[in-house]
Amino acid sequence: MNPFVYRNGILCAEGVPLPQIAAEHGTPCYVYSRAALLARYEAFRQALAGRDAMICYAVKANSNLAILNQFARAGAGFDIVSGGELARVLAAGGDPAKVVFSGVGKTADEMRQALASGVFCFNVESAEELERLNELAGESGRTAPIALRVNPDVDPKTHPYISTGLRSNKFGVAYADAFALYLRARELPHIDIAGIACHIGSQLLDPAPAAEAAGKVLALVDQLADAGIILRHLDLGGGIGIRYRDETPPDVADYLAPILAQLAGRKEKILFEPGRALVGNAGILLTRIEYLKHGEEKNFAIVDAAMNDLMRPALYDAWHDILAVRQDAGAEAEYEVVGPVCESGDFLGHARRLAVASGDLLAILSAGAYGMAMSSNYNTRPRAAEVLVDGAKSFLVRGRERPEQLFALETVID
Repeated sequence: MNPFVYRNGILCAEGVPLPQIAAEHGTPCYVYSRAALLARYEAFRQALAGRDAMICYAVKANSNLAILNQFARAGAGFDIVSGGELARVLAAGGDPAKVVFSGVGKTADEMRQALASGVFCFNVESAEELERLNELAGESGRTAPIALRVNPDVDPKTHPYISTGLRSNKFGVAYADAFALYLRARELPHIDIAGIACHIGSQLLDPAPAAEAAGKVLALVDQLADAGIILRHLDLGGGIGIRYRDETPPDVADYLAPILAQLAGRKEKILFEPGRALVGNAGILLTRIEYLKHGEEKNFAIVDAAMNDLMRPALYDAWHDILAVRQDAGAEAEYEVVGPVCESGDFLGHARRLAVASGDLLAILSAGAYGMAMSSNYNTRPRAAEVLVDGAKSFLVRGRERPEQLFALETVID
């Protein structure tokens, strides 16, 4: 579903006009649709109906407590990569018994925190991590459930910065080394071998690489079974892409179909870890034009949002559609949509045709994933407010930061 549509010439979030949100909460402001979040979760749930499956939302995509709470209430589990994300999940009402802890650099304190919370599984990504986890579990009188995150060396055909399954990537255990490391895990007294994990990358539009990776994982699962190591679950990652510009991502059911076909007749529990696919198109960044600047070579629409609010364009040269909130029959012009941050790379969109005037609002689409989650305070800019829309109502789910909060932990010395 698309929750952002024009009504009487005004772009709305579900039933709420965006100018109303700007008037109440200011700009820049992230705006999310509850209906869109839950519709995407339901698409995964239906695609996995009748199977022993768990949908673990990838918290890194958008970690706002209100969004985590919506997914927790819908029955989701969570994929985390830090102790901070675990704390957020618990604060939002998430069940630690549905949490998988991924990430290449888990600290000892984070491991202790996760052991005490009773997470579902640690996705272990190196031999040293396995040894540390065994030691810490023993010290705490617990047994740590683990899966090895196996790197299948499959090309996901995505941006190199969000590719995670090639042998040159930092993530996971090399496929050739995984069997021996499982044998080592079996020897460790405080380790419970629960499953196997695999995640090859993000913004995947073709199911073939994920299906290929699943096939390699299943071959290893069967090899382990022959050696007497019986796994209880298969964590096949996430990464399903969304439309930003002209992509044609498959439906969730169509994307999962070739993967699920390989699992026919198997008894292991199945885990998937969608992030962007659940929240990406459920959110926008609402911003206001401060100035229109007309130059000899380019025109600039200088807005109050910047690269610190939405990093993806500057980081990946990523495209986000940009719409004028008020439809206007006036003449269009081509603009560079840029922010006030003191960097030449501070842009939100190149060469966009817009019919706008100073003071108008713009909506930067597909900003629900890796938007607020990757934002910063560069140039001592307070981070944006966040609003969740539910039908004809809107709720402030994160207040705008104030400058004094940004240096509250700092001190000056004589």
